[in-house]
Amino acid sequence: MIMPMKMLEENLNKHVALLLKDNRVLEGVLSGYDEYMNMVLDDVEESDEDVTRKLGTVIIRGSNVVRIVPK
Repeated sequence: MIMPMKMLEENLNKHVALLLKDNRVLEGVLSGYDEYMNMVLDDVEESDEDVTRKLGTVIIRGSNVVRIVPK
């Protein structure tokens, strides 16, 4: 099993998908993170049900993330 901080380090500046607690999915390039697993994503697209929106750069609170998937 890979540790979350190690996974973030290995995927810095790469494309990832985040599943949030409210079932939204954010996909973008992981450009930064901190020790609380708060993340900065660039070129973000948000998907929920049948709608996709371009959001640009987003800061995500780590406690809202359920799953991180490298793309």
